[in-house]
Amino acid sequence: MSERAKLVTLGVVGAVLAIVVVVVLVGRGGGDDGGETATPVTKDVKLAKPEAGSVVEKGEVAHVKMETTEGDFTIDLDTTDWPVTANSFAYLTEKGFYDGLGFHRIVPDFVIQGGDPTGTGSGGPGYSVVETPPKGTKYPIGTVAMAKTGAEAPGTSGSQFYVVTGTSSGFDPVYAIVGKVTDGMDVVEKIGRLGDPSSPTGAPTKQVVIKKATLEQG
Repeated sequence: MSERAKLVTLGVVGAVLAIVVVVVLVGRGGGDDGGETATPVTKDVKLAKPEAGSVVEKGEVAHVKMETTEGDFTIDLDTTDWPVTANSFAYLTEKGFYDGLGFHRIVPDFVIQGGDPTGTGSGGPGYSVVETPPKGTKYPIGTVAMAKTGAEAPGTSGSQFYVVTGTSSGFDPVYAIVGKVTDGMDVVEKIGRLGDPSSPTGAPTKQVVIKKATLEQG
């Protein structure tokens, strides 16, 4: 597997990304392209691990709407095939964990990655869950999956997630899936164009912030 395809969230990325020093979300209004200038918050939050099915049950219809400074997109949670991962993502959303966090890694035609409370690529919610991917698991464009370190077991999830925006690199079947983007993929693609192709860390050329993540059930 290529180095580009290794979605390692701890250590390596954290050591080379710039430290986020501003800890308040500052909206400065929209520009001609409809986007806003904002700074991600940082959070020192340690949450208890959720019980299985505590927020969304297996087979339940549920969505997460991500309102960002570049527009909104909606994730359909896959509670049927990935109930543990979907429940954890719903739990974090319900707790307001994602509100104010940024996309710290944007690799054009590959992924956009966010959900790190430190903004460095090394943070998490204080717990992890594991849901081992079956052999042959695929990650087509629009897939939302959870990032993990190379040392962690396949299917480990904290809070960092990524949305697949390209097919130029393959993925090993080691990442737990949250669901897929069913509305606003144009916004995801727009965010995906805000990465520096020459950056080895996927540093964004513009800060993109999740203003609000909302869980919708039923």
